[in-house]
Amino acid sequence: MNRYIELWIESLPQLLEVMVKVTLPLTLIAFVLSLLIGILATVMRTRSNVNPLNWISRFYVWVFRGTPLLVQLFLIFYGLPRLGITLDTWTAAIITLSLNTGAYVAETFRASVASIPRGQFEAARTLNFTKMQTLTKVVIPQAVRIALPPLGNDLIDLVKGTALVSTISLVDLFQSGRQVAARTYEPLAMYLEVAFLYLIIVTILSWGQRYLEKRSSRYVRSANA
Repeated sequence: MNRYIELWIESLPQLLEVMVKVTLPLTLIAFVLSLLIGILATVMRTRSNVNPLNWISRFYVWVFRGTPLLVQLFLIFYGLPRLGITLDTWTAAIITLSLNTGAYVAETFRASVASIPRGQFEAARTLNFTKMQTLTKVVIPQAVRIALPPLGNDLIDLVKGTALVSTISLVDLFQSGRQVAARTYEPLAMYLEVAFLYLIIVTILSWGQRYLEKRSSRYVRSANA
């Protein structure tokens, strides 16, 4: 046990550095892009009168929710060069993670908007609300509150999914742990430490998710008062 503790203390600075410089930025960038992708896909599917846009959105969600993230990573990083498109590891990882998470975000937004009773829209029209007022005062407050829990889950899944980028030679938290394990011949100790660091990230995100849910609930109650 003393050997494990010494190894954890010795390797912690390296793991923390990779976590701060790679895993967390990768997660943040991919999640922001996935929100934009999800909003666009939702608008294309629910608000577009052009059928091809609706079909494109449905096809995108179907493909990226129906295939494993690992397969998507390999297709984009190893497969696209066969078509003359070569991406570095960072770009390939961000694109794949964003597109994968964006498909789930799109479904979250679509379900959130669809869950708002039609009577809310009719009431807004009765009060002579403009489309913008209906959107800001009726749709968004309720949709955000409904979407927060699944969006938090999507973010947590994204954090854990970043471990797969090690398969395309990007040195993230997991890959850094593998390197230390190979050097010290202590895989159990290193993978336990890596798992603990992921657990810390997810726990902090879970706390933030619950805080935002409480804040959004108070906002909705005050808006409806």
